[in-house]
Amino acid sequence: MRADYNDLSKTIGALTEGETDEVALMATVVCELHHADDRFDWTGFYRVTAPELLKIGPYQGGHGCLQIPFSRGVCGAAARTGAVQLVDDVDSFDGHIACASSTRSEIVLPVWDGQDRLLGVLDIDSDRPAAFDAADADGLGAILKMVFGRL
Repeated sequence: MRADYNDLSKTIGALTEGETDEVALMATVVCELHHADDRFDWTGFYRVTAPELLKIGPYQGGHGCLQIPFSRGVCGAAARTGAVQLVDDVDSFDGHIACASSTRSEIVLPVWDGQDRLLGVLDIDSDRPAAFDAADADGLGAILKMVFGRL
């Protein structure tokens, strides 16, 4: 099954309406996303907890890396550049951090609050190569903006 981002947006919007706690919002978003698409093998947030440092936040799936500097990996690249990272083959990404050896492709989106402060990144890994595309980036980005843009 592939995620229906319009339906997900409505569900997540209803579940998170009025909530202002970042961790509660992240946990709810991750839960809904992870169970909406069979391509999503690991779904989680890495939160900015110190300058140039991401630490694991709410997630679903196997263990993730506990911390990631902005200077390393796909998540670090998204945090450092502020741009969505669509990686069809993680083995070809220079500096990829292999938190799980089964991961073949990845999408990472920066997460901003309403004041353009970077809260962290949303990281979704798949055991399938080239699992993600621009439609995923657009759908996920719209959900993140809806939820976190009101903080």
